[in-house]
Amino acid sequence: MLAANKKKTTAHAAAKPASKTRATKRGRSSAKPVVEQHARSTRSAPSTSSTPAAAATSVPAEAEQRDAISLPDEPLTPWRIYDITSSITLNKVSGKARLWLPLALHKDTPWQRSLGHGWQGNFASAGLYRDPAAEMVVFYADWNEGVTPQLQITSQVAKRDRHFDITKRGSAAERSDVLRRCLHSSNLVPTDGLVRRTAEHAIGRIKDPVAQGKAIYDWVIDNTLYDPSRPGIGSGDVEAMLDSGHLSGKSADISLLFVGLCRSIGIPARPVFGQRIDSSRLFSGLGATGNLSTDQQCRAEFYTPGYGWIPVNPADVRKAIDEEHLSSSDPKLVVLKKLLFGFWEMNWVAFNSAQDVKLRGSNGRALPFLVLPEAETPAGRFDSLDSSLLSYTVNASRVEG
Repeated sequence: MLAANKKKTTAHAAAKPASKTRATKRGRSSAKPVVEQHARSTRSAPSTSSTPAAAATSVPAEAEQRDAISLPDEPLTPWRIYDITSSITLNKVSGKARLWLPLALHKDTPWQRSLGHGWQGNFASAGLYRDPAAEMVVFYADWNEGVTPQLQITSQVAKRDRHFDITKRGSAAERSDVLRRCLHSSNLVPTDGLVRRTAEHAIGRIKDPVAQGKAIYDWVIDNTLYDPSRPGIGSGDVEAMLDSGHLSGKSADISLLFVGLCRSIGIPARPVFGQRIDSSRLFSGLGATGNLSTDQQCRAEFYTPGYGWIPVNPADVRKAIDEEHLSSSDPKLVVLKKLLFGFWEMNWVAFNSAQDVKLRGSNGRALPFLVLPEAETPAGRFDSLDSSLLSYTVNASRVEG
C-alpha cells in the first residue's frame, strides 16, 4: 500500500496537481518542519496576501539588496514559484532500508521561501527533521524488509534573484554563534598552514573585508579550473587540492576553496549547497531543464559587518570559462566575473550550509556535505551516484511568476 504525506501553507497549494487516485495514507507537516514524523506545528502566514507569490514579497525593506552594477531605480526581480518533484527507487535492497534527502532551506530569506512539501511512497514511516545550526531540513523514510523502496516528494519553493549593493550598508548583524561556526575548519577544509598562506598571498596588503573577499574571489577564479569529469559536485577536499597544486574540480571544490581561504584570515564564510531548477539567462550551461538529478551545485557567501552576507559564485565563472571557451580578455567573462560577485540567479534552490554531516539514525560515517539522497541498509550505505542501486529523477515546473 502507498503511504502519503502533504504539507500546505497557503491557499495557493490548492492549485498544485491533484495527487494520484490510489489507496494512500496521508498526513501533514508544518511550513517550517521542525519535528519528527507525523507530528505537526503551525505558524501564521507571512502576510495577509492570498497567494504565496504575494506573501513572499513581504520581506523587510532593509533586507532587500540589489546588484552593485545595476541602476539605483531598477525594480526588484519578481518572485517565481516552482514545484520540484523527486522520485526515488532503491534497488537490490536486502533487509530494512532508510533514506535521507535534503530539502530547501527552512529559513525564509529575501530571495527564497519554502512553501511546502508533500510525499508519498510505500515506506513504513517518514518525516522531517531539522538541524538549526546548518539551517538544514532533511526528509527521511524507513522501509521494512521485503519491499522495493519507492518514494515521490514534491516541494514548492518561491525564488527570486539575489543581489548585493555595495552602496547600501545597515544590514542586521548576524548572531555571534553563527559567525563562529563559519570560521571553524572542517574535515576537508582546514584554515591553517598552506590554506592561510595562500589567502594571505591572495589579499596582499588589503585591509577592508569586502575588498579582501573580492581579492580571494578573483584569486580563486584566476587559479582554478573546472573539471567536468569529477563525479557529482566534487569532493570538496581543499587540503588535497592545495597540497597537490592541481586546483581543479567542480562546484563544491571551487566554492569550498573560497570558503576555506576566507575563514583562514578571519572572514566568516560558508558554502551553500543546492539544486539548479531552471534555465539561465546568462549562459545555457549555468541552468538546467528536464531531469535535474545531476544538476546539484554549490555556491558560497561571506560575511562583513554592515553589509551582512555577500553571495558569490566563482564555480559558475569557471564553468562558463570551460564550456563557452572564454578567454581572459573576453568581454563576456569580464561582465560575468563582475556580476557573480554579489549575485545569485534565481534558477537554483538552496538546501543547506552543512559540513561534516552526521545523518540521524545512520550507522555510517559523516558526509562532507548533503546534497544528494543517501540510502542505507544493514549491509551499508549506497553509492548515491550509482543509478543501478539508487534510481533518482528530479523535475521542476514553474507554477507562477
